[in-house]
Amino acid sequence: MPYAAEISRSNPSCFVILLDQSCSMEDPFGQGPTGKRKADGVADALNRLLQNLSIKCAKSEGIRDYYHVAVLGYADRDVRSAFSGALSGRELLPISLIANSPVRIEERTKRVDDGAGGILEQKVKFPVWVEAVCEGGTPMCKALGRARQIVSEWLANHPNCFPPIVINITDGEASDGDPEPAAEAICKMSSQDGNVLLFNLHTSSSHHPPIEFPDESTELPDDYARLLFRMSSPLPDYMWTMVQDEGIIINENPRGFVFNADLVSVVRFLNIGTRPSNLR
Repeated sequence: MPYAAEISRSNPSCFVILLDQSCSMEDPFGQGPTGKRKADGVADALNRLLQNLSIKCAKSEGIRDYYHVAVLGYADRDVRSAFSGALSGRELLPISLIANSPVRIEERTKRVDDGAGGILEQKVKFPVWVEAVCEGGTPMCKALGRARQIVSEWLANHPNCFPPIVINITDGEASDGDPEPAAEAICKMSSQDGNVLLFNLHTSSSHHPPIEFPDESTELPDDYARLLFRMSSPLPDYMWTMVQDEGIIINENPRGFVFNADLVSVVRFLNIGTRPSNLR
């Protein structure tokens, strides 16, 4: 079966996350009561994801490099590493280096169940690698092209790996042309274990309810949403179970796409999209 390759230090996999940092990310999420800026909410979700990946790879002797991760921000006419601090300007990096190089560690408040029907506020450490940025246009074609280059180089050196996963987080149309050919080029690449996966996460200021992991585009409200749907890979079978475990009702042949994601959907989507099936 495809998407079953063991992920280990000798056979790692990689994630490439593309982050829309255009000026429209200054707007708040349309769903939910917080009014939080999309840029801040997505940055928090990515930092939490990097922390969780670090924890997942932590063993008694240290962080094992099961994954290499790139986070590329795209805005105005540029695509660049979204890492800050000591990792600034660097792209695909082993998770151990990322884990040991946050820009800073903040203290945040987390609400937890006290086990007796009440809620407690708990202080937690929150490492930050990616800052919120909002500027200029949306060079998505250029970002997808750079992702293709990174993945191509990775596959040349890791032909038997669990297929790389590219996640594109955006709230606007590409400002540099039609992104569909670049997306198709990514999805045509493969390791011995299957095709590269491209997932798209659409955030919006709209109050339209999120549409998560659809199997067809008929319910999507506009041409741009339907474009992102076409650009998204079908979910591998092992991910179906993960989606259903989250209580999401899906039909056959769902795609790795969420339209009009709120902050809850962003976090859930990233957790599902970065959970390969066979970590050792």
